[in-house]
Amino acid sequence: MFSILLVLLIIVAVLMTGLILLQKSEGSGMSGSAAASMFGGVLTGSAAGNFLTKTTAWLATIFFILCILLSLVVAKTDAAKQHQSELRQELTTETAPAQSEPIPATETTEPVPAKVSE
Repeated sequence: MFSILLVLLIIVAVLMTGLILLQKSEGSGMSGSAAASMFGGVLTGSAAGNFLTKTTAWLATIFFILCILLSLVVAKTDAAKQHQSELRQELTTETAPAQSEPIPATETTEPVPAKVSE
């Protein structure tokens, strides 16, 4: 899911960048010449500007929605990993045998052979 959303986000970002570069700036821009030739002369003048503006707005909306979805997917994945690690720690502490204290060494009371003096 993450990979699909990330690829879509990259595609939308590239398309949006291209459309922004095609739009008219205050002084001049590529909208008048490139857009007219790109769309076969159907969109000229203000029609090209309106189309590019509306399309950019839609792509920006899709971009933000994809960003939100990606953040939700990552948060959900991180929470699941954290829950799994906590569960794994619980299972290992419950199933591990309790370590008993070592048995203290006891002194032996074996009789020591007596020395025989000759």
